[in-house]
Amino acid sequence: MTPTDDEKMTLCGIVLHPAGHTRSPAMHTAAYSALGLNARYEVFDVPPQELAAAIAQARARGVRQLAVSLPHKETVIPHLDRIDDTARAIGAVNTVTRRDGALEGSNTDWLGAVRALERETPLAGRHAVVLGAGGSARAVVYGLHRRGATVTVLNRSISRAETLARDLGARRAGPLAALADVPHDVLVNTTSVGLRSDASPIPADVIRPESVVMDAVYDPEITRLLRDAQLRGARTIPGKWMLVYQAAAQLELWSDREAPVAVMAEAFDDVGTRA
Repeated sequence: MTPTDDEKMTLCGIVLHPAGHTRSPAMHTAAYSALGLNARYEVFDVPPQELAAAIAQARARGVRQLAVSLPHKETVIPHLDRIDDTARAIGAVNTVTRRDGALEGSNTDWLGAVRALERETPLAGRHAVVLGAGGSARAVVYGLHRRGATVTVLNRSISRAETLARDLGARRAGPLAALADVPHDVLVNTTSVGLRSDASPIPADVIRPESVVMDAVYDPEITRLLRDAQLRGARTIPGKWMLVYQAAAQLELWSDREAPVAVMAEAFDDVGTRA
């Protein structure tokens, strides 16, 4: 029998909960079309207690790749056949790719962060401050350190900041209030402060005019932090670019094709316009 088009189609998708409003399907679908790939991207709303069953179903269906979002980035690890060294160092998986029948976990969040930052500045030799100490912060700190930056981690919970700094080679850790006393060229917010609200994790007057400021929050695209940074004369990078570049890196993992970043960014914007 000759396989039908549906049978030859590559199935990819994202697991998260709640499904809510994700721009991943639009970005990946636009990229598949631009590259002429016979692939489909699905959204799987998977409550935590159903994760094991969902991964087993993905195996059975022959899913080629899964993006992994909250709250599954850490808990998915025991359900995989292996994880790569980067995911192991960061302690989280945001991408599961089928290789030779096995499911391998990796992390492209760090690539999304550094590629977004490199739109505005080289990172080697820079002094960077990361706000937050969660999974996104770990990926960002890993990427900055790998690119040769010196990193300070500031967080409401100092103990969590200290743990992250120790695990990933950051030079210093402390409370958010210490930012005024920490010289830096790069500032990255990985906290959720500002998500769908007009709030900032820091006072405007501690933002350095000569710095580059990126907010991992992407909704709204221009957050209060970024508005404050612009008024202070800093260069800014919306969280959109971190998401676009991490998605592009995911696509490249399974397709071995260069991702059409501009196409994916346009699809990201189109979803925001319709929202």
